[in-house]
Amino acid sequence: MRPLSIKVVSNKSLYIKWDEETVSSIELRTLRKLCPCATCSEQRVNQSPSYIPLYFEDQVKVEKLIEVGNYAVGIFWKDGHKTGIYEFPLLRQIALASNVVE
Repeated sequence: MRPLSIKVVSNKSLYIKWDEETVSSIELRTLRKLCPCATCSEQRVNQSPSYIPLYFEDQVKVEKLIEVGNYAVGIFWKDGHKTGIYEFPLLRQIALASNVVE
C-alpha cells in the first residue's frame, strides 16, 4: 500500500489517501508523540507508563513534508525537529490504531 497523496489539513492533521482508495486522517499531536527518530524513541523508553507529553504549539505544526524514497515521508516540525522518517506502514498502523481509516 502506498499513499496517493499526503497533506496537512488545518495545521491539525495529516490527511492520507491510500492507493486502495481508503483515507486516513491522523492528528499531528499523535504523529509527534510517536516520532520514530532515535532521540524520541529513547525518550519514550525512559518515560514512565503514566507520562503524558505536552507540546508547545510549534512542536505540533508542520513546516514541510518531504518524500523519502518511495517508502516514507519526512516531517519537518516548526520547532526545528526533522529527524523522524515515517514509513508508510507505520503511518497506516497509527491510522488503524487511532480508528481513522475510512
